[in-house]
Amino acid sequence: MNVRDQMRQSAIYHKNHPAIIAGDRRLTFGEAWERGIRMANLLISLGLKPGDRVASLEDNTIEAVDFFLGAVIANVVRVPLYARNARASHQHMMAHTDCKVAIVAEKYADQLEGMIQEVPSLEHIVIRNAGYEDWLASFSNVDPNTPVEDDDLYVIRHTGGTTGKAKGVSFTHQAWLDIGFNWFYPMPALQVGDVCMHIAPISHASGYLFVPTWLGGGVNLVVEKYQPAPVVDLMVSERVAYLFVAPTMVLDLLHVPNVESRDWSALKVILIGAAPITEATVLKAHALWGNAICQLYGQTEAVPATITMATDWVRKVPGSNPTRSLGKVHPFCQVEIRDPATKEALPFGTEGEICIRVAGQMPGYWKDPESSAKAIVRGFVHTSDMGYLDENGYLYMYDRKDDMIISGGYNIWPMEIENVLANHPQVIEVVAFGVPHDRFGEAPYVMVKVKDVAAVTAEELIELCAQELGSYKKPSHVQIGTESLPRTPVGKISRKMIRAPFWEGLGRRK
Repeated sequence: MNVRDQMRQSAIYHKNHPAIIAGDRRLTFGEAWERGIRMANLLISLGLKPGDRVASLEDNTIEAVDFFLGAVIANVVRVPLYARNARASHQHMMAHTDCKVAIVAEKYADQLEGMIQEVPSLEHIVIRNAGYEDWLASFSNVDPNTPVEDDDLYVIRHTGGTTGKAKGVSFTHQAWLDIGFNWFYPMPALQVGDVCMHIAPISHASGYLFVPTWLGGGVNLVVEKYQPAPVVDLMVSERVAYLFVAPTMVLDLLHVPNVESRDWSALKVILIGAAPITEATVLKAHALWGNAICQLYGQTEAVPATITMATDWVRKVPGSNPTRSLGKVHPFCQVEIRDPATKEALPFGTEGEICIRVAGQMPGYWKDPESSAKAIVRGFVHTSDMGYLDENGYLYMYDRKDDMIISGGYNIWPMEIENVLANHPQVIEVVAFGVPHDRFGEAPYVMVKVKDVAAVTAEELIELCAQELGSYKKPSHVQIGTESLPRTPVGKISRKMIRAPFWEGLGRRK
């Protein structure tokens, strides 16, 4: 099967049902699919052929939906760009995937200015301006019925690329359908008319939910600008059933005034992924949304490794600590903990590198056989995340291999510190990382966002860590503020990005 044929089938079966909500605009399946056909014919008019790569730089808008549908109808390969990335990242992503066309929202046009001279393969930059609707309407609404094979490429997504150059991860049509099935398999069943809200970009992680929602006759609600209070209002007014969020967004939503008094009866799944979440945040989310909370773990290269509803996540299990875990290994996934040096599998409870094998995983990095060979060993994707697996199938993560703090010969995982401080009643966000230290080589450093800077001291937080973890794991410094911590283009708090200035010029940490 391929994505285009399955989406076309659903568009026929649900022609008059609601399909898209974008701001004040609402489209039925028939209306949305017709716009997608016109977009496909627009793309074909630019000389694109099946398999050609097309970059996009846009927010969650009705125009972004046009491209999402039009690309699959024309059988061209989407290469999403991150709106908050640097210009050099855009250039790299387009050049190494040989993009022929770039579609860009007018507000971001300056980021791609001059790229035709810099990217040899790039032939057209299409800027969506005020004339876009009339231009789109000028193209035929007759389906081009472009040939599509199951093993044709569907999308090339890039790894975060916060340090070094981002790697391209390609997925075929069949792989994308496999991933979509696995995402929805453990969740409550989607019914026709259920609303799936996208506050994260559909071009990236939230997009995993778009196709399955469409195939099931659900409504994809796209939010152009993420703001916590309006998002809560929209979740309630549109009776949102499914939502993907990063842990930072969970915290944002939990701190919206009067959020606990709203009607959450329509919510089936609030899927939390993209970064580790602290136990304190899990318990706060469960207190508000109950069994609708769901834990996801995986990477762009291989996902999902776990998708665990609250009934298995927030519970007591002898021999396990579910709320501290990444969830249970997905029924259609295999996870091994391997020795980072020998690549051999390790016993339950032994710390090592988390390795994943799942339907739909990447075949390798785009045009990077050397990195591919390091990442995929005997069929498993090596994640660089360190953790362990218990006998009940719960997976635990310490941190990324290169996030470990080695202080005076002791190994300290930043998440240990973060889990302790997240339980403090004043702490809203926390990140721990290693900084240079004259005596110990490096030492833990912490940044926290708090409710009231006058209500907590650095000394108090340092002492809390010493009591809970031991004095050798306590932070050397705690920086307290009320501003949100710096985030990556996809909304994660990135230790690499935050700690980089502390190591500048030392030639050690990256």
